[in-house]
Amino acid sequence: MDTTDRRYLEEEDSSLTKTMKGAATGFAAGTIWGTVVATWLDVPRVERNVALPGLIRTLKMMGNHGLTFAAIGGVYIGVEQLTQHYRMKRDFVNGAVGGFVAGAAILGFKGKSISTALSAGAALAATSAAIDVGGQTTRVDTGKEYYPYTTKKRADAAN
Repeated sequence: MDTTDRRYLEEEDSSLTKTMKGAATGFAAGTIWGTVVATWLDVPRVERNVALPGLIRTLKMMGNHGLTFAAIGGVYIGVEQLTQHYRMKRDFVNGAVGGFVAGAAILGFKGKSISTALSAGAALAATSAAIDVGGQTTRVDTGKEYYPYTTKKRADAAN
């Protein structure tokens, strides 16, 4: 492997840091999704011994969805990083393997079914591969530097 390939594989964050970031991002997204789902469902009846049943149900749904998304995010990024490390390549295959393992392990465990595991793994793998092959990214390096202030002097400031 030459130096350009090695430099391309090296990044600022370690694999563990990326995995933790993936889990934290998944937890945040899952918590928000859990809040949305809780508002769509019927509010439970008021019970005698339960104070604030709607709030309790919403918090449980937020936690359940948050933990599920965190597990998927952590497993996905962790397996992707392991695959990248052992293959010494950075391509769509790493994400597809990570997506399949995350979908099959987490959603298959929750669904308690082999068919659910295989279909969820295949769906996440296909989605990850399509995004990676399509070159979808959240950032595009245009070479420009953006400052929170202007660097040019105003013409009326000299007067």
